[in-house]
Amino acid sequence: MKTIAIKTIASAALCAAALGVSAQAQTVDIKNPWARATVPGQMASGAFLSLTAKTETTLVAVSSPVAGVAELHEMSMDGGVMKMRAVQGGFKLAPGQTFELKPGGYHLMLMDLKMPLRKDTTIPVTLTFRDAKGVLTTQELKVPVSTAAPMAHAH
Repeated sequence: MKTIAIKTIASAALCAAALGVSAQAQTVDIKNPWARATVPGQMASGAFLSLTAKTETTLVAVSSPVAGVAELHEMSMDGGVMKMRAVQGGFKLAPGQTFELKPGGYHLMLMDLKMPLRKDTTIPVTLTFRDAKGVLTTQELKVPVSTAAPMAHAH
C-alpha cells in the first residue's frame, strides 16, 4: 500500500513539474528563427530570432547537437574593426518588449560545427531561460537554415 501511495505521489509531482515547465516555456514567444548556411570548411555560424517574454525572463544558454560549442554572442564595431564576444549573464528580456537576435548584433553563435549547415534544412536548437524566481526552463526549436533572413524578418 505504501509503495502505491509513494508511486502515485511521485507521478503527480512529475506531472506537475512537467506542466510547470510547459506553461513557463510558453511565456516566451519565439518568431522568425533561422541559422546562416555554411560553405565547405566553415566551422562556425550564427542563428537569429526574435524573443518576446510575457514576464521578466533571461535567456541564459543555447545548445545544439550540431555544434561543439554554442554561446550567446554579441557583434560590435570598434574603430572599424568587428569584434565578437560571448555575453556573460545572458540576454535580459523585458516583459512585452521584443528582443532581436540578428546579424550585426546579438545572436546565437554555433562553433565547432559537426556538420555543414545546408540551406533548406533545419537544425535542433535548445534555448534555456531563467525566470524572475530563478526557475530554469528549456525550449526546443527546429531552426531553418538559410542564406538570408526570412522575408517576414528582413527589414
